[in-house]
Amino acid sequence: MQAYIIRRLLALIPTLLFASLIVFVSMRLIPGDIIDLMLAQNDLATGQDRAKIEAALGLDQPVYIQYFKWLAGVVQGDFGNSLWQNTPVGQQMLERLPITFELGLLSLLVALSVALPIGIYSAMRQDTAGDYIARSFSLVMLAIPSFWLGTLVMVFPSVWWRWSPALEYTPFLDDPIANLSHMIVPAILLGLSISAVTMRMTRTMMLEVMRQDYIRTARAKGLKENLVVVRHALRNGLIPVVTLIGLQAPLLIGGAVILEQIFVVPGMGLLLLEAVFQRDYPVISGVFLVVGVAILVINLIVDLSYGLLDPKVRHQ
Repeated sequence: MQAYIIRRLLALIPTLLFASLIVFVSMRLIPGDIIDLMLAQNDLATGQDRAKIEAALGLDQPVYIQYFKWLAGVVQGDFGNSLWQNTPVGQQMLERLPITFELGLLSLLVALSVALPIGIYSAMRQDTAGDYIARSFSLVMLAIPSFWLGTLVMVFPSVWWRWSPALEYTPFLDDPIANLSHMIVPAILLGLSISAVTMRMTRTMMLEVMRQDYIRTARAKGLKENLVVVRHALRNGLIPVVTLIGLQAPLLIGGAVILEQIFVVPGMGLLLLEAVFQRDYPVISGVFLVVGVAILVINLIVDLSYGLLDPKVRHQ
């Protein structure tokens, strides 16, 4: 097990290097750069002004030199400074990462609390009214983007009932109730959007497992249906579902980027959007690197969880 984990962690290195190189180069290919924005903001337009700003920010060097300097700093734990605010990028991410983590965790809890019970119920009551309602609900959630629902929640309740979700973020340790009142609405919307696929996968796998011979044997022994489902069917049926949850990690993070802007949640997503608009290259590269590490670690945890669900799985 330890050797497997070490190999997987070492395999993260080339993946992250390749991803960081793509992000680092592609951001500089977008029309308009940070120099143009700074010149426009300060009413400067001469070539000499541009050269001074480029030299001050270190953008006068070739891209590959900028990349290797940034990479050398990252290896030492230094993500550089924001080009606009001149504050350490690592400090900004450290302040905002727990907020995005909280939103992602709440969204995942909502998704699982909706998808697993409804998916299992739908499989156990196949072709009944409840099954049709559950499948229709999953199709609706698949078709409706979370950011569209978020916009509706922001607009229509305020027009119809003079109510809108809380938009002032409060740290959890300062006031848990105020914090959850701000985070719960985007968490529910994001959780519902990713629960649809998980719900359908749970239903499909439970139907397949319930047709296996060992399930018939368990029923023939006189076990109650609830015990058959929980002890024998559920663990085997959840293995592909857990895989799907790991694959949905990018969707979870990507959805959080948009919802954080809609509900003014000061997390990594809002930081990334602000950095993209401002062409703040160190912030963009740092956020993408941290997000990439999070996605790869989540998938590693998913792979390790197979052994808990199925004792026959061995990691070597």
